[in-house]
Amino acid sequence: METIVQNVTDQVVNIYRKFDASHDYDHILRVMKNAKEIARTMPNADMKIIRLAVLLHDIDDPKYKEDGNVSAMEVLRSAGADDVMAMTVLETIRSVSFNGGNEEEIVSIEGAIVRDADRLDAIGAIGIARAFAFGGARGRKLYDAEEFARTNMSEDEYRSKNTATVTHFYEKLLLLKDLMVTEEGKRLAEERHSFMVAFLEQLKLEAGFDGSGKRLQ
Repeated sequence: METIVQNVTDQVVNIYRKFDASHDYDHILRVMKNAKEIARTMPNADMKIIRLAVLLHDIDDPKYKEDGNVSAMEVLRSAGADDVMAMTVLETIRSVSFNGGNEEEIVSIEGAIVRDADRLDAIGAIGIARAFAFGGARGRKLYDAEEFARTNMSEDEYRSKNTATVTHFYEKLLLLKDLMVTEEGKRLAEERHSFMVAFLEQLKLEAGFDGSGKRLQ
């Protein structure tokens, strides 16, 4: 099993080098750290499946899909995983994506852990940095005072509009604290959420929206 994990690691390091700084290999390492921290409170979790799911969870992300990209299944097969292991890992990965609030049902402890671990890296100081890194890579505005956050979106609607980065906080990042599913994930999310709220309030002040009657979202 360790050989499979190492083989997958060797492959994904090169794959994530092609992604921008919001979804690079450092993101994978942080999610892995979060997952291990949460898993310590859930001793029945299968760390082998968790590690593989973390390593591969962004490989098939539609945001980075290009012709010729290797899939998570292809990586697993080339690394020596059998069909049962590969399908278990892919099922765990499907639990992760937000998809505009249209997320998949969690069917395992491992799925819950990986989802919360990934979402923890989307909030707090690192979440703020990642949001603006992604927005910059896609040429998005920092904020748009006339733009309102969307609700009840389909997955296509969520992915199709290049909203300003601050709008993304209101459409996703500020919602994640209340969407955590593990007790440890909920605990860890509290401080990170509070930091984001404080950041947005300071941003409003510095951008000149305090008391202006306009909305910075």
